[in-house]
Amino acid sequence: MKILTANRLTDGEAVWFGKDGVWVETIEASDIVGDKDGEARLEAIGKAASDNNEVVDVNLIDVDVVDGVIVPQRLREKIRAAGPTNRLDLGKQARTEAAA
Repeated sequence: MKILTANRLTDGEAVWFGKDGVWVETIEASDIVGDKDGEARLEAIGKAASDNNEVVDVNLIDVDVVDGVIVPQRLREKIRAAGPTNRLDLGKQARTEAAA
């Protein structure tokens, strides 16, 4: 399974292409695909968004779904999804704790 990720051009925030057809700030709302047609669709969306200067560093990444939770396979992507590893009070993990 794969999802589409990038960095928003305006502020550098890690974003993922969401189920609702917009870039979202949390991996949980990502549009997950499991076939070549879905991958091609996401790649076209990413190219168009990059061409329109919405995002940069567009990539399809491999993920697993474990107990309904999207889990990136690569450590780099796990860190991008959560935030910095040296300060848990910063990044996406800090926003999650504050909301809880």
